[in-house]
Amino acid sequence: MDEAFSVFIEDVGEPTHRQEVPASTIERYKGKLPDKLLQYWMEHGWCGYGDGMFWIVNPQEYEGVVASMLDSANLETYDRFHLIARGAFGDLYLFGEKTGFSLKIAPHIGRYIGRKSEVTASDMDRLVQNFFACRDLDSNDFDGMFEPAKKNLGTLGPDEMYGFVPALVFGGSIRLDNIQRLKAIEHLVLLSQLCTIEPYSFSDF
Repeated sequence: MDEAFSVFIEDVGEPTHRQEVPASTIERYKGKLPDKLLQYWMEHGWCGYGDGMFWIVNPQEYEGVVASMLDSANLETYDRFHLIARGAFGDLYLFGEKTGFSLKIAPHIGRYIGRKSEVTASDMDRLVQNFFACRDLDSNDFDGMFEPAKKNLGTLGPDEMYGFVPALVFGGSIRLDNIQRLKAIEHLVLLSQLCTIEPYSFSDF
């Protein structure tokens, strides 16, 4: 385990729900995602961390989600993005083949932040290490509701997320009794269809 991932484990805790990554998937993403990320996949698999607050995921399973999100945010031509991690309430971390970690989408509140970047191939592995070494679990909490939601609804499975019903972007209220355990992919696609996802004022694009 390299130093960056060791720091990540120290900060977020031991993994749960480990899923091994097939060799065919490693081959599929060679040249599209950095070698360092593929190495992490081979060594650690796709897992949940922080009792389900943060998930490293299979990008192929989320291709439909990414396409729908990029269409909603009018970013489909900016870069070719792959979802590599997500938070318990739906925060999405996307890696661009040309721009690296340049896009984070928060579909539950209809916002994204983009960072204009010029990334060389030699920078890609370093960006992956920085991404994991700098992860902050609290940034994936929403209004301090993760622990109360987990207590009320139980720990999330690898295909689940906590979501508000009705959705916040559809006028729902930030209340604990409005949170449900939902299938992540289906709910994320729904959120992308409920509103146009807009940039934060401090987003680069």
